[in-house]
Amino acid sequence: MSQCVSEEVAAKAMEEIRSGPPSRHHGDTLPYIHKVGAPPKQDLLTEIKHAVEETFFPDNPLGHFKNQPRKRKFFLGLQTVFPIFEWARGYNLAKFKGDFVSGLTIASLCIPQDIAYAKLANLDPKYGLYTSFVAPLVHAFMGSSRDIAIGPVAVVSLLLGTLLTDEIPDYGSHDYLRLAFTATFFAGITQMALGLLRLGFLIDFLSHAAIVGFMGGAAIAIALQQLKGLLGIQHFTKKTDIVSVMGSVWTNVHHGWNWQTIVIGLALLAFLLAAKCMAKKNKKYFWVAAIAPLISVIVSTLFVYLTRADEEGVSIVRHIDKGVNPISAREIFFSGKYLGAGVRIGVVAGMIALTEAIAIGRTFAAMKDYQVDGNKEMLAMGTMNVIGSMTSCYVATGSFSRSAVNFMAGCQTAVSNIVMSMVVLLTVVLLTPLFKYTPNTVLASIIIAAVLGLVDVNAAVLLWKVDKFDFIACMGAFFGVIFKDVETGLLVAVIISFAKILLQVTRPRTAVLGRLPGTTVYRNILQYPKATHVSGMLIIRVDSAIYFSNCNYVKDRILRWVADENAEREEGIKYLVVEMSPVTDIDTNGIHALEDLYKSLQKREIQLALANPGPIVIEKLHASDLANKIGEDSIFLSVADAVATFAPKAEP
Repeated sequence: MSQCVSEEVAAKAMEEIRSGPPSRHHGDTLPYIHKVGAPPKQDLLTEIKHAVEETFFPDNPLGHFKNQPRKRKFFLGLQTVFPIFEWARGYNLAKFKGDFVSGLTIASLCIPQDIAYAKLANLDPKYGLYTSFVAPLVHAFMGSSRDIAIGPVAVVSLLLGTLLTDEIPDYGSHDYLRLAFTATFFAGITQMALGLLRLGFLIDFLSHAAIVGFMGGAAIAIALQQLKGLLGIQHFTKKTDIVSVMGSVWTNVHHGWNWQTIVIGLALLAFLLAAKCMAKKNKKYFWVAAIAPLISVIVSTLFVYLTRADEEGVSIVRHIDKGVNPISAREIFFSGKYLGAGVRIGVVAGMIALTEAIAIGRTFAAMKDYQVDGNKEMLAMGTMNVIGSMTSCYVATGSFSRSAVNFMAGCQTAVSNIVMSMVVLLTVVLLTPLFKYTPNTVLASIIIAAVLGLVDVNAAVLLWKVDKFDFIACMGAFFGVIFKDVETGLLVAVIISFAKILLQVTRPRTAVLGRLPGTTVYRNILQYPKATHVSGMLIIRVDSAIYFSNCNYVKDRILRWVADENAEREEGIKYLVVEMSPVTDIDTNGIHALEDLYKSLQKREIQLALANPGPIVIEKLHASDLANKIGEDSIFLSVADAVATFAPKAEP
C-alpha cells in the first residue's frame, strides 16, 4: 500500500516538473528556491596575481620544477630551453631513417626555393642558402615542433624586399644588405621578447580570416612580380600592386619580352604544376612534387649551358659565392639614420613570420596529436633570427610547402632539419658554381608554383558561408595587398580584425527567452519558435560581459525590448528577468547602468530580477550595494526559480 502511495506521489511530482512553473495558481506552495551564493572576498593582490597567472602563465610552466632536487631542476631547465635534450634520449636508428629521408627530400625542395626567395627580397641568391643552413640548426635544438621545416619563405621575403626598397631604392648597395641584417636582428629580438614575456596571445589578434586574405593577396602579388623573370623583361616596375605590374608588362610587350625565356619558363611551370597535381591526387607521389623544382633547375641549367641561350637574351643567375656564411655582426645598424627603419621593418617582418610559423606548427602537431609550446617556438624563432642576422642570413620562419613535404616524407623529429641544413652546407661549399647558368625564368616558375597554394579559395568560401564579417576582413586584406602593397594589406587586415573585436565588445547580443513546452528550460525564442512567453514577464539574456564600452547599449537595448513587448502584449510587463549566466564580468560603469535600469523600471512599475549571476558579478553587486537595492529576494539561481516566484503574481 505504501509503495503505491509513493509511486502516486512521484508521478504527481514528475507531472509538476513537466507542466512547469506557469501552471501554478495563487496559493500553491512554491518549491524550495536556492539563493545565489556569494564567493569569499579576495584582496586586490590575490586578484591581480590570478589575472597575471591566467594571462601569462595559463600552462603553469614552472609546475614540473616543484619539489624537485637542485640537480633535477637544472636538467629540467636545460630541457625547457633546449627540447632536443628531452626527445633525444629516446632517439634511435629507426627514427633516423625517417628523418634522413625527410631531410634529403626537403633539401631538394629548399635549395631552388632559397635561391628564388632571396631574389624576392632583392638579395643575392647565396643569402637564401645561408639562411637555410644556420636557422634550421638553431631551431632543431630549441623548437618544440617536430615537423616544421625552417628557411626563407615567399611572403616574408616579398614583405622584407618591399619594405627595404622603400627605405633604400638601390638594392645593390651595401647599405641595403646591412639594413636587411638589421631588420632580421630586430625581427629576432621581437620574437624573443614575445616568448620571454609570454606575450604570444598578441599574434592571435590577427584573425584567421585576415591571414587567409593577406596570404592570398601576397601570393597573387608575388606571382605577378615573377612575370619579369617569366617573360624575360629587363626593365620592370619595383611596385607590387596589380595595376603597376600589368602596366609594366603591357608597355614591354613589343620590345621587352624574350620568346626563348617564355618557352623555357612556361614549359617548366607546366611541369611543376603537373607534379603538384599528381602529388595532390595521390599522396604516395608527394616526392614527385618535392624534387620537381630541383629537376627543373638541373634540366634548365644544362639546357642553357649547352645551347648558350644566355647569349640570346635568356637571363641567368651568373655567380653564387662559395663558402660558409661570413660573419655579419658588424654589419648591423645599431645607430645612424637606418636604425629606426631597421627596427620598424624587423617588428613587422618578425610578427608575420611568427604568425605563419605558429600556424604551421600547430597544424601538423594536431595531425600527430602532440602539443606545440607557443612560447618556446617564439623563443626558438627569435634566437635563430638573431644568430642568423650575425651570420649573413635574413628572416627565416616555417615554410608550409616544405613542412608538408617533411610531414609526408615521414619525419620523426627535428633531425630532418639538421639533415637538410647539412645538405645545404655541402651545396654552398661545393656546388654553388653549378648554378651559374641557371635561368632566372626557372626561379620565377618555382615561385609561382609554390605560392599558388597560398590562395585558399575553399577557406574564403567557408568564411562567406559561416561569417560574412570574416569574409569582409578576408577580402579587405586581399584587395589591400594586390591593389596597393603588402604593408597596406597587412594594415587593413589588422584594422578589420580590431574593428570586429570592437563591434562585438561594444554591441553584444541580447535575446528574449521563452519556456520550452513541457519543461522548465528557457531558450531564445528566435532559435526555438515553440518557446512561449510567460504571462506578465519578460526574460532577457545578455550574452557578454558588461563593461564601460557596452553598458549603455545593453541598458538601452533592454529598455527597448521592454517597450516593444509592452506594446505587443495585452497584459503588459510586470517583471523583467535578466539571465546573467553569460555575463562573465561587470565593471563600475556596468553597475551604474544596472542601477539606472532598475530606476527606469521602477518608474514603469516593473520589478527587476536577476538570474544566475556569476561569482565575480554577484561579488561586485554586493560590494556596490546594488544587490540590496534590487533586493536579495529578486536575485535567483535560475530563470525557472524567478518564474516560479513571480509568474503567479504576474498573471492577470
